[in-house]
Amino acid sequence: MSGEVFSGSTGAWVRVYAHNGGMESHRHGHPYHHGHPHRRQLAHLLKPHSHESAQKVDSVLESSAEGMRALWLSLAVLGATAVLQAGVVVLSGSVALLGDTVHNAADALTALPLGVAFVLGRRAANRRFTYGYGRAEDLAGIVIVLTIAASAALAGYEAVERLLHPRAMSHPGVVAVAAVLGFIGNEWVARHRIGVGRRIGSAALVADGLHARTDGFTSLAVLLGAGGAALGWQLVDPIVGLAITAAILLVLKDAAREVFRRLMDSVDPAVIDAGEAALRGVPGVLGVTELRMRWIGHRLRAEVTVEVDGGLGLRAAHDVAVGAEHALLHAVPRLTAALVHTDPAPGPGAEDPHRLLAHHAG
Repeated sequence: MSGEVFSGSTGAWVRVYAHNGGMESHRHGHPYHHGHPHRRQLAHLLKPHSHESAQKVDSVLESSAEGMRALWLSLAVLGATAVLQAGVVVLSGSVALLGDTVHNAADALTALPLGVAFVLGRRAANRRFTYGYGRAEDLAGIVIVLTIAASAALAGYEAVERLLHPRAMSHPGVVAVAAVLGFIGNEWVARHRIGVGRRIGSAALVADGLHARTDGFTSLAVLLGAGGAALGWQLVDPIVGLAITAAILLVLKDAAREVFRRLMDSVDPAVIDAGEAALRGVPGVLGVTELRMRWIGHRLRAEVTVEVDGGLGLRAAHDVAVGAEHALLHAVPRLTAALVHTDPAPGPGAEDPHRLLAHHAG
């Protein structure tokens, strides 16, 4: 049995397919539907819901806008810091400060691919990109990881070159001041990016914040090089440069792991546990067969299979599915959509509702 029923949770009509009392709800993103559109629009106006699709879009746009603001602020602060440090590098010839400057400049420039990703993420889904453009953030994450790797290679090369061909550092006091300013700028950017990234669920922005935090500590390490130069120990500067390279490699590992997990649709198991607990509390849900979630940019989508009483009619089964989606939206932060499928609970002599699909199982 099949039919089309209005879903208050999505602000759209839902086509349901029932088998032995079960049903599956399928979202329709098209503005047109068969049947009686005026009657359905009237029902929508008379029975609004707190999770209207328009509100979800507004939330997504706001989170992207917040991410953009964080990026441009970071670009301004780190760009100014890098320019200041570059001037001191030319004046002093410090290879440790050069490594820190390169890293700061690279960190500032990572705002560009992330900015493009946030702009793309605002575009609406279409018939080719049916889930939208949120995955552009994951691609930006790859660019960030490659940028970190390039900065590590350059910093390491310059440090080794200075070890092989020692050269005295001049103006160590100015280098020390530049290092302290580099730490202050990076730590502010790190706190801001990580805070905003966690708030809007952007793994790429969090990775970028971790990158900035490591830059801050490497800026402090430059102080050792300046102190060594002041005492006449010229090898301290390139040795600190190598230490900075090692620190960059550590943040590269963390950032790469974060981006890899997002690309592989990794979700914190605690989020799944919270979703399953919420589903079990929905009236009419007798069991949770399957719950899957995936990140699309900084938004979550879910696919759910729950068991219901096999004797339920189409309308009642649909109401259970809507209740399940509603519970998930409240229980899981940054979840914007859930596709709910209901199966009849197994009983004595009941046929497998998926027997038609058995020969497709791999």
